[in-house]
This record gives sequence, C-alpha cells and structure tokens, in this order.
Amino acid sequence: MQRILVVDDDDMNLKMAEFILKKDMKEIEVLLADTGMKAIDILQREKVDLVLLDFQMPVMNGLKTLELIRKREDLKDIPVIFLTASSDRDTVVKAGLMGVADYIKKPFMPKDLVERVNKALLYKALDNPLLADLLGKKA
Repeated sequence: MQRILVVDDDDMNLKMAEFILKKDMKEIEVLLADTGMKAIDILQREKVDLVLLDFQMPVMNGLKTLELIRKREDLKDIPVIFLTASSDRDTVVKAGLMGVADYIKKPFMPKDLVERVNKALLYKALDNPLLADLLGKKA
C-alpha cells in the first residue's frame, strides 16, 4: 500500500485531497498534517511515498519544509508536489532547484490531482533500482 502525506494549513483542502485520493486511487493510505513541523514529524516516523505540500503556510512555509526534507538523507528522495495558489516565478525557480516533482495549482481539480499523483508515483517506481534491474535498465 502506498502512502501519501498531504500537508496544508487549510482543513478543507486536507479533507478534499484525502477524499479525492481515497476515492479515485486503490491501495492508498493518506496521512494528513496541518503544519510543516507536523509533516517532518510524520516523515521521521512513517514510510511515505509522496508528499503533497502546500506552499503558503504560517510559521514554516512549504519551501522551508521542503528544504528540511531535502537536507535529511533518509527523506531527501521522497517526491514532493507543491500545492499552491501562487505562480510567483521566484517560488517556482527555488522549488525547482530543490527537486520538486510537480506543481498543482489551487483550487485543484480532482482529475488533475489524481493524474499528477499517479505520474509522480510512477516516476518514483521507475527510479527504483530493483524495478530497473527487472526491466533490464541501469538505474
């Protein structure tokens, strides 16, 4: 079972993302955090396959949270998709340099959310050395 951590300070966004992902994806577990610090805590305790991370949060924004994820050896390879209402160029550039997997503009459409999550999970699976070996490709 794959696990997705959704991080957003807006309770409605958390519930909507959880509902959409559970409804449209099989064999998925959704974990929720309403702050960047709670997200880091969950990531330290739980195996997570993908993080959906809100950019604009109080106290510790998504960029700072992503920075902490990327600094940890045990977390740095987890794909992160930004959820953002902003299309600020500086934000996009900074996140891109830190290896963000994708962006989803809020408010998100259910189909778009599911497609982008599936794509990120597929890319993660294809990057797995065991799968690459099975497919006869070099990782």
